[in-house]
Amino acid sequence: MNVELMEALGALEKEKGISKETLFQAIENSLVKACENHFGKADNVKVSIDRETGDYELYRELTVVDEVEDKDTEISLADAVKIDPKYQIGDIVRQYVESKSFGRIATQNAKNVILQKIREEERRSVYDYFISKEREIVTGIVQRNMGRAISIDLGKADAILGENEQVRGEHYNPTDRIKVLILEVRATNRGPRILVSRTHPDLVRRLFESEVSELADGTVEIRAISREAGSRTKMAVSSNDPDVDPVGACVGVNGSRVNAIVDELGGEKIDIINWSDNSAELIENALSPAKVICVLADDEDKTAQVVVPDYQLSLAIGKVGQNARLAARLTGYKIDIKSETQARESGLFEEIGYIEDYYEDEEDYEEYEDGYEEGEYEEYEDYGMDGADTEEYYDDDEGEETENE
Repeated sequence: MNVELMEALGALEKEKGISKETLFQAIENSLVKACENHFGKADNVKVSIDRETGDYELYRELTVVDEVEDKDTEISLADAVKIDPKYQIGDIVRQYVESKSFGRIATQNAKNVILQKIREEERRSVYDYFISKEREIVTGIVQRNMGRAISIDLGKADAILGENEQVRGEHYNPTDRIKVLILEVRATNRGPRILVSRTHPDLVRRLFESEVSELADGTVEIRAISREAGSRTKMAVSSNDPDVDPVGACVGVNGSRVNAIVDELGGEKIDIINWSDNSAELIENALSPAKVICVLADDEDKTAQVVVPDYQLSLAIGKVGQNARLAARLTGYKIDIKSETQARESGLFEEIGYIEDYYEDEEDYEEYEDGYEEGEYEEYEDYGMDGADTEEYYDDDEGEETENE
C-alpha cells in the first residue's frame, strides 16, 4: 500500500475540496503524459491505480507479430514467448513500465500535469461554491481599496465591491467585517470573479429572512421591496396564516427584529406594509405613513391618482419626493398625488362622484387637523408599534413640500 500517496491525496481533498477520484485521474493522465514524452507516443499506454491502496500498474500493450515494424506498438513472437510460451501471433502483451526510468523532462511534465489539474479543480470547486451562493448574504473582511472599488476577503476567494454597489455615506476600513450580497459570479481563467453589493434590495430581503423565522418557514412572504440604499426601504409582506400578522412578525417585539436590520444597514429606515392584491389598497398602504382619502388606479396603464388631506401632502410626497418614488417602485404604478383642495378645484371629486365622508363632519376634520399640527396625533399602525417606538422612522418626512410630479 502506498501510504504516503493516500495521505497526500486525503490532505488535498480536505484542504482544497478536490475529490480523490479527480486526483487519481490527474495522476493517471500525468503518467500517460510521461510515457508520451519518454516513448514518443502513448496511444497504447494504460494506467491502472488501485483506489484503496494507491498501488498502480503502468504498461504498454504490444501486438505479437512475426516481424516488428514499430517497436513502440509491436513485439516479435520470439520475444513474446520468452514472457509466456502461450502467446501467439495477434495476441496482446503487457509490457510494464517503471516510472523511475523516465527522464528529467518527462518527470517534470508529469508533475506539471498534476499541478495544472489541481489548480483547475480548485478554481472549479471555488466557483461551484460561490455560484450556489448567488443572491445570498456572506460576511467578508475589507482588505484594500482598488481605485474606487473595494476588495473583500470571503475566505475562499476575494470579491469586488464596486463603486455603484457601495452605500453612500458608509466608510469601509481595512479589517472591517461587513455583510454583502453576492451579486454575480463569473468563471475566468484566473478563478471566479465575484461581484458583491451593499445596495441591492435583495440584501434587505435576505437580512429579514435570516432574522425572521416566519419568513424562513414560509408563513410570511416578502412580496415586493423598493430601496434607496442608505436612506429608506419600503417592503410589502403577506401572511399564509390568518393568525399571523406579517408586519408584526417582521417588526418583532418592541421592534427587536427590524431594529437589528436597521443597525446592520447603518440606520437606514425601513417601512413595512401589508401587501394587497387590490391595487388601490396596495398603493394606499405603500404611501404610509401618510393618510389617503382615495385612490383611483388604472390597472391597464399602471397609473394611479391619489388624493390626500392637505396637511398630509408633504408627508405623502416625502423629502425630494422619496416617499412617492419608493411607493411607485414598490407597486409598479405611476402615482400622481394631489391634495384634497387640488382634487376639489380640478373637479376630480365631481368626476368620480366622490362624497366627502372621510370625516363624519367638518368639526371632526378640523379637530383632527388641529391635533396633527400640534403633534397630538401620530399614526404608526402599519408597524404594529406605538408612536414612541417608531417615531425615529418617520422623523425626516416632515420636509418641505415638493411639487407634484
